[in-house]
Amino acid sequence: MFQSNILLIPGIGNSGLQHWQTIWGRRYGFSRVKQQEWETPACADWVSTLNTCVQKYDTNNLILVAHSAACAALVRWAQQYDVKAKGALLVAPADADAATFPEGAIGFSPVPLIKLPFPSIVVASTNDYFVTLERAQQFATAWGSEFIDIGDAGHINVSSGYGEWDAGLEILKKLD
Repeated sequence: MFQSNILLIPGIGNSGLQHWQTIWGRRYGFSRVKQQEWETPACADWVSTLNTCVQKYDTNNLILVAHSAACAALVRWAQQYDVKAKGALLVAPADADAATFPEGAIGFSPVPLIKLPFPSIVVASTNDYFVTLERAQQFATAWGSEFIDIGDAGHINVSSGYGEWDAGLEILKKLD
């Protein structure tokens, strides 16, 4: 289905069994970053773990798929390391600078507003508790990402009805 290697990067809580990232991993054999701390993470630890995982691949053929707080970690990783992936899909990028960002997570703020050194797509919704549509658009512009507004979709996770999310796979194909 995909010619590229796909690396899933879950956000806080590690995307449960019914989450689209988990379903994609099971169904298509995509790899997944396994963090040491899922509930109260330090961004620096997440960035380090992500970098260790990325080193296992030919990055010219690697697409990163981040959800929520993992988007900020991915951008910080791109800022810190000189590695160019084939592309990145950044879904529902939680705003670490907002009051709604989960307590206990440290080092995610400020969210870097840098141009990513590879193609990327930001997918956001109009009613995400963790990021306003305007802030998601600001991220996309700063990161040099294509921006896709999928409407009333909450945090694009299980609680907002996104388990299978075949439309997300179609978006991912644009980077392959």
